[in-house]
Amino acid sequence: MHYTGTVWRPPYEAWSALLQVTAGCTHRQCKFCTLYDDVPFRFKLSPTDEIEADLQELRRGMPDVTRLFLVGANPFVLSTDKLRRIAYTAKQYLSRLRSIGCFARITDITPKSVAELKQLRSCGYDGITIGVETGDDAALAFMRKGYTAADILQQCRKLDEAGLAYNFFYLTGIYGKGKSVQGVENTLQIFNACNPQIIGASMLTVYPTSELYGEIQNGNWQEETETEKYEELKMLVQGLDIKTHFAALGASNAIPLHGNLPGDKAELTAAIDKILRLGEPSLRQYRANLRHL
Repeated sequence: MHYTGTVWRPPYEAWSALLQVTAGCTHRQCKFCTLYDDVPFRFKLSPTDEIEADLQELRRGMPDVTRLFLVGANPFVLSTDKLRRIAYTAKQYLSRLRSIGCFARITDITPKSVAELKQLRSCGYDGITIGVETGDDAALAFMRKGYTAADILQQCRKLDEAGLAYNFFYLTGIYGKGKSVQGVENTLQIFNACNPQIIGASMLTVYPTSELYGEIQNGNWQEETETEKYEELKMLVQGLDIKTHFAALGASNAIPLHGNLPGDKAELTAAIDKILRLGEPSLRQYRANLRHL
């Protein structure tokens, strides 16, 4: 298989076959991100012969594949025509393929019409994962995400109209020390107006190679304590009124959490309270020893 750098996929895509169709990130400006530091270029589309060679390998090793996850930071940036051709080619090799997922940025959806999104849904694209991180404009601007909270709402309404399911990634700790209450309130206004199937929560870990580390050293931003991050996560869980699966399962979370909302809200809240009782030193030790996500 042709893979460039570290291969990233959501925890809930663990049973999907992984196919590289792009490498790197078209944006690569988020201040906290170090995920693609080992990719020697910003972004590249995989050659057709490499994609077909990998599909041949998947057919030999995993002939019963029903779900394909396209790796790369944001393959959904590709044109509708290119994404359709990838789906068509994949189905030529994987006869049981039913659905295709990938990472996406909000800005990848913007140029696509509802009609185009419906075409992609009919090709099998479903359950794309969008790293929205937050619905707070101040945090989005500071971290240089490249879109606003209003953009999230507008583009997700297009996905809803097209019937193309999506998931959110939320970044706990993105607001900075003392700003999480307002940040979560703003985020809830956006998230509760959308329909993500899954909200996957990652917890901010600041690495020295990130631009955010430099902002901290220069006194421009302060990281939340670990207990603040879990209090933030609890506020988010308690405030979510939509039907969704909440999952904090990645390595950035000291203790895995997941459940269905709103039904499991009390259980999730109790689990977070239990984590908080571990105390700041124990939780900070986990963060300090997390060498890689």
